[in-house]
Amino acid sequence: MTRRFDLLVFDWDGTLMDSTAVIAAALQAACADLGLPVPSEERARHIIGLGLYDAMRHILPNVPPSIYPQIVERYGAHFRAREESAPLFAGAETALAALEDAGHLLAVATGKSRRGLDRVLERTGLGKRFDATRCGEEAASKPAPAMLLELQSELGVSKERTLMIGDTTHDLQMAQNAGVAALAVSFGAHPRDQLLALQPLACIDEPQALWQWLSQNA
Repeated sequence: MTRRFDLLVFDWDGTLMDSTAVIAAALQAACADLGLPVPSEERARHIIGLGLYDAMRHILPNVPPSIYPQIVERYGAHFRAREESAPLFAGAETALAALEDAGHLLAVATGKSRRGLDRVLERTGLGKRFDATRCGEEAASKPAPAMLLELQSELGVSKERTLMIGDTTHDLQMAQNAGVAALAVSFGAHPRDQLLALQPLACIDEPQALWQWLSQNA
């Protein structure tokens, strides 16, 4: 089958890894540690995908930026204590290998820190699958297009041959801002109706259906 896209860019949390509940719980615990307003799970999940400091501005608008490093430190401690309980979505490793074998370039665009992404790539053994990665502190935060533009430039792929796959409106808006096609998944952080409002190519409701869609349509 002829490839429609040369470059497949995946978000990480909520797209390849079932980690949204862990992230939300870690953020809630960090706020509780510091006596700050504790966000609801829904509100905590909404900021998943943003860089940490951008997430702080969204979720704690009345907290001075001078407090952000303390929140980030406590969040990191709580997340690291929980992260090994977050599995890859079923079939992810096999699907990525198959997409690589089919000739696709694979990349990650995530709000995670570089240390966090490198740690999880090592733990899962998936580092070898990706041709390039971009993290939250390395480029302007989603929904700015910077991560996608840099990945395209690094790998020599045009926007017409690039597909962004993600579970949040931040991912889909980043794709729109970069002029790139987007595929949504509704099994992560943001609800299906919000994803559909941004008109992705499709909105996939379960991991196995995602791998099948990519194998047949990408």
